[in-house]
Amino acid sequence: MVAREPSSAVVYPPRVTPTTHPLTLRLFAETLAIARLASNAGVPDWIFGNDFLSITRTRRELSIVCRDEAVPADVSEVQRGFRAFAVTGTLDFGETGIIAALAAPLAEAGVPIFGLSTYDTDHILIHQSKLDAGIAALRAAGHTVREATVP
Repeated sequence: MVAREPSSAVVYPPRVTPTTHPLTLRLFAETLAIARLASNAGVPDWIFGNDFLSITRTRRELSIVCRDEAVPADVSEVQRGFRAFAVTGTLDFGETGIIAALAAPLAEAGVPIFGLSTYDTDHILIHQSKLDAGIAALRAAGHTVREATVP
């Protein structure tokens, strides 16, 4: 049997590795809620005036992330008490592994996340009951967390 030389052929798509550099995160001061409405529901008026707002509609639901106190008590499907972290700066669309670099140490610490991305950057939401453990896990992984600022 003859040993083969490693192939030097170009692989497409190119192999990429997740980011391994430490990230800087900004922790928002406000507490957020994640609400689920019917997929055919209109965008409610109570969301307006929020500094942090995400609206996502699919065939199955209308999900809204906004200030906790903005969500009326009669909204039946809502998870309250989340804090948001944003990766500082503007991320390049070609950069990979940003959420993975954050999710991995948090998963190891038993801290669930809710991830969101915008055109500029990535965000993770952590329930305030796990906030201290989440910050500790992120810092232990080498990330910088700048606490409690208004978005």
